Amino acid sequence: MSLRSAFAPATLRRRLRRALGEPSALAFIPALSLAAFWTGGEGALIATALGLPALFALAGGFEGAAPPDARPRDPVTGLLLSDGLTAALAAARDRAAGAGLGTACLLIEIDEIEALRDHYGPEAEERLLRAAGDRLRAVLRDGDEIARLGEARFGVALQPARRLDLEAGLQIAARLQRALEEPAVVDGAAVYLTGSVGFSLSRRLPEADAPGLLRAAAAALAEAQAAGPAAVRAHAPGMAPAVTQRADRADAAAAALEAGRIVAWFQPQVCTDTGRVTGFEALARWSQPDGGAIPPAEFLPALEDAGLLARLGEQMLRQSLTALSAWDRSGLDVPRVAVNLSAAELRDPRLADRIAWELDRFGIAPGRLTLEVLETVIAGAPEDVTARNVNALAELGCGIDLDDFGTGHASFASLRRFRVERIKIDRSFVAKCDRDPDQQRLVTAVLSMADQLGLATVGEGVETGGEHALLAQLGCDHVQGFGIARPMPFDDTAEWIARHGARLDAAPRIGRGAG
Repeated sequence: MSLRSAFAPATLRRRLRRALGEPSALAFIPALSLAAFWTGGEGALIATALGLPALFALAGGFEGAAPPDARPRDPVTGLLLSDGLTAALAAARDRAAGAGLGTACLLIEIDEIEALRDHYGPEAEERLLRAAGDRLRAVLRDGDEIARLGEARFGVALQPARRLDLEAGLQIAARLQRALEEPAVVDGAAVYLTGSVGFSLSRRLPEADAPGLLRAAAAALAEAQAAGPAAVRAHAPGMAPAVTQRADRADAAAAALEAGRIVAWFQPQVCTDTGRVTGFEALARWSQPDGGAIPPAEFLPALEDAGLLARLGEQMLRQSLTALSAWDRSGLDVPRVAVNLSAAELRDPRLADRIAWELDRFGIAPGRLTLEVLETVIAGAPEDVTARNVNALAELGCGIDLDDFGTGHASFASLRRFRVERIKIDRSFVAKCDRDPDQQRLVTAVLSMADQLGLATVGEGVETGGEHALLAQLGCDHVQGFGIARPMPFDDTAEWIARHGARLDAAPRIGRGAG
């Protein structure tokens, strides 16, 4: 340090404030006062008593920042809120710029938190979020700040460091993910969390302020989430802000829907006794002009943002009834088609009348249309429009399937109140049921309950012959999944039905009806 900087006013004030603020300095105040009185009398005593506080004030001793616990905090996790993170980023950015160091903003969001909440309930969700916050905070260094920014999103402001480059950012992101992935016990079951991470480095955004670093990290997080669960992305030039990306996706999805590029594909359901096709489920697919496809997990939220899920449902219904009519004209035996109903559609008081009109217009018997309702929708539905719609459609003669059974909290009373005809056993129960005894016991319990209630069953997500065979042996009535066939365009269904029929004639049957 140079002589000039050592005697600069700011340096002198800082040193004086530190000296006067030390606890050990308090022990000398009585001695200084007594010495002043003995050497200068009452005048010196008064000058010392008044001068020391004044000197401390001039040194800035009373200008301390608010204590950390005075900053607003999230009531669930005890972490800072978004304002606290922005302030921490600004402070870190200023320190880094002044010392030639680097800092970073990281955003980590727990994947599929809605499914965890629906499965275990809001109280368990809070416990998981609290545990996640504690784990993330534990792997950070002293001086790093962490905040909760949304339902399951956390933000980190890193203290300035000399070697904070892309590789270091990736290592820190991986450390945060590993901390999050430690199993947590909820209701006696081990729950494994995963998190997607996006981060931005100050050295790659030299002109960015704290909000700019945060926006860049949000854009990187959006890219990570689009890539799939537990992905990591660093911000790079050209990445659009997350809000802009989301708006662009909503606009593009809306345009594709109106242009007829989002269409129904059909996945067969087969009987486990006979192997015959018992129906098709209609699934929305967005095909690109170049032959590529945009996954439903991406465009369905975009349509929801645009308020167009009900419009999508109308198109899926019409295309499904059109398909049934075409199969009939071709002499193909397709007993029914299943169409998913969104929560937005179920809130429409005219839903039952609209579906009845469409059935009449196409000349399709109501019993050939199955309407799939998520368990999470009916589990929390009071006696409102949703409940009236489901029951009105059942009275009309349509089949009601309870979709993703086992992921929500539908009671036995709900199953009867909503006049459910079939339950679809969620893929999370079906997966590896032929090899995992715990999975097999779960499936057996669900099938036993359905049998006692007089409900038919559909096993979802069947991917292997072993899963298919076991479900058939346990008494599951129908199966669907990639192990049977992937969703296909309508134009491919007739050929698939013919090939499937030929295979049935050449292969032994599996199931309860097998000899």
